Amino acid sequence: MATVLKAGARFKSAVCDTQVMVVKAPPGEHQLGCGGVDMLGGTATAPEGVSLAATLSGGTLIGKRYVNEDESLELLCTKGGQGTLTLNGTALDVKQAKQLPSSD
Repeated sequence: MATVLKAGARFKSAVCDTQVMVVKAPPGEHQLGCGGVDMLGGTATAPEGVSLAATLSGGTLIGKRYVNEDESLELLCTKGGQGTLTLNGTALDVKQAKQLPSSD
């Protein structure tokens, strides 16, 4: 289910303990998933019979930021879990720290 992502919005996984907060979001509607199942917003409850997809069980780490390829989406993981975060079916990566310039 596609939804409009807004900074500050919180989502939780339907198949594991993962919870995230949107830091930066691209315009338009997008499908945010975890473990192969759409993430839930607000007080929504998980549908019956959903399970973690074996191919999307890489896990998430608390405190890490996850981004898509062009970094138009940034999520902060507030609770870790077993599922892999996805945007429109593409797995998200952990955001890498930027190198500071050397001071000579």
